[in-house]
Amino acid sequence: MLLYIHGFNSSPLSDKAKETADYIKQRFPDYPFHQPQLPSSPKAAMTLLCGIVEQAKAKGEPLTYIGSSLGGYFASYLAEQYGGKAVLINPAVKPFELFDGFLGPQYNPYTDEHYQVLPQHKLDVAEYNTEVIRRPDRFLVFLQTGDEVLDYRQALSKYHCCQLHLEANGDHSFIGYNNQLDKICDFLQIK
Repeated sequence: MLLYIHGFNSSPLSDKAKETADYIKQRFPDYPFHQPQLPSSPKAAMTLLCGIVEQAKAKGEPLTYIGSSLGGYFASYLAEQYGGKAVLINPAVKPFELFDGFLGPQYNPYTDEHYQVLPQHKLDVAEYNTEVIRRPDRFLVFLQTGDEVLDYRQALSKYHCCQLHLEANGDHSFIGYNNQLDKICDFLQIK
């Protein structure tokens, strides 16, 4: 099973998500692929993700993840808790430290959803922090130094023992992501 996890205020309709879905559909049409729209509540989002992973595990499917931004943070937690390999794209490292800047009304342009980021969400997100990566061989991390949303150096520090793909410039969306899909699927051993 490949689980694609989008970031904050994103969706399966983002460019990376669509590129991933198209690539998997064309190259590996029989491979179990999940790309859920995450609820805005971190606890509800993790409940949904854990349910997908537990079902896949019960079926004996391999566990693989691609996580972008906040999705990378969630993918780290899932890989550490359930096993499997994870590819992280400009991952959030300590998103709970950024939540104060997002408290209050939010709008997701992909889903047309209006919702509230609450102080409790900061605490909820912090529950899924993986301070230490116990199995660095399970992670491939893509970073671009021009990420305007997150400081790539935090991810460089946290995932320094993992396989890293660091590019100068770029942005938070990871410019040229679609050119990395062969490498991503090779690492995840998707066949």
